[in-house]
Amino acid sequence: MKLAWADETRQAVRVTWKDSGTPNRLTIEGVLSTNPSFVKYVGADDPDSADIPSSAFPPDGTYKIAVGVGTSTGGLTSRLVRSEVFDTNGPVRPSAATATPVGKDVLMRWTVPVVPQDFTPNDPLDVTGKIQYYVPVVGLPGEPLRAAGPATTSKRQVIKNLTPPYLFQLRAENEWTSTIGGQISARTTSTTAAIPGLAQFSVPVRIRGRTILQEVVCAPEGSCVQQRATSAGLPVVLLTQVTPGARWTPAARGTTTSGGHFEVTVVTGGTRPYKAVSPLYSRVGVLSSESSSKPQLTKSVVRVQSAGFVGGGMKKRNENATLVLLVKPAMTANAMLQVWNRQAKAWSNVKAVPIRRGQASITFKAAQLGVFVYRFVLPSAVLLGRPLYPTNSHNLILSVRP
Repeated sequence: MKLAWADETRQAVRVTWKDSGTPNRLTIEGVLSTNPSFVKYVGADDPDSADIPSSAFPPDGTYKIAVGVGTSTGGLTSRLVRSEVFDTNGPVRPSAATATPVGKDVLMRWTVPVVPQDFTPNDPLDVTGKIQYYVPVVGLPGEPLRAAGPATTSKRQVIKNLTPPYLFQLRAENEWTSTIGGQISARTTSTTAAIPGLAQFSVPVRIRGRTILQEVVCAPEGSCVQQRATSAGLPVVLLTQVTPGARWTPAARGTTTSGGHFEVTVVTGGTRPYKAVSPLYSRVGVLSSESSSKPQLTKSVVRVQSAGFVGGGMKKRNENATLVLLVKPAMTANAMLQVWNRQAKAWSNVKAVPIRRGQASITFKAAQLGVFVYRFVLPSAVLLGRPLYPTNSHNLILSVRP
């Protein structure tokens, strides 16, 4: 018995044998593989040969052809003659593909695993001397998968004029089948962030946002479609511009969680803009483009770190009362001390109190009995070329008893 490909298309395996004009029955037997459910009958007057479709042999298995005398009605009536053992192993699947954008082009790299041991070397259906090629295939929204470059034996190739979103694959084939590997999903991103418009100087604030992906999904037949997706683990960088006209520099970093949400914490500096950026991100099988939220200005307010009466707000008549104030940043300016006028129902200025390096104090005699409410009014300032906005301290209560 002999085995060979029926023609160059390798769509069928041709089996030939010698017989004395009897009807024959052909089956496929698995060798350490499941027997395929294939039976073919050849009449007594037909040539001693038959073509078995390649699709009748399951992939990545080891088989042999068995021929004996038999009919569909009478069954098998002789001993079987078997062919040489052969395998239907497909090509080695490429893997671990990565994409590196180079301008408008993309450099694709991939790896090819070691070819597994061939347990049927030089079997009659092996195609010897054939070089293994890999064909790059790209899917774009609204288009079918198409070859994006020439077949190559290399483990890298530059694809011209390719920008996300797209789906990249490598197609390899041998005498038995073709396979797809080295897939890369190149996705576009869009990033939004809720950046506060007002914050106290040196106080940590949380900035929340979300990164949405657009990826391409392709079916074996038909056009590719673009769909929305989210991903956890994407890096996010919060950028700020410390002084007007300066370059944007990182202020905080984070990563997306389930649903593409992220939260980063930044300590408020001076008044400055912020924006959240999802940078270009590439790993095996994935490429995500860069995107940024709209820059938003966060106005920084002078922070009252502490304010109050030394020794507490309970004093005896004619006892000295000392008010202490600490502010951030450590500015030099004047704060106005005010007291609440119950009759006028308004705040009245008491005295301007100098602030030196963020500290101020004032001492006065508690001459009148009663309960009094004070506060400091802090001025605006300028830090790194941008304003710091004014604020007031909380109410400071002084109770004077006999």
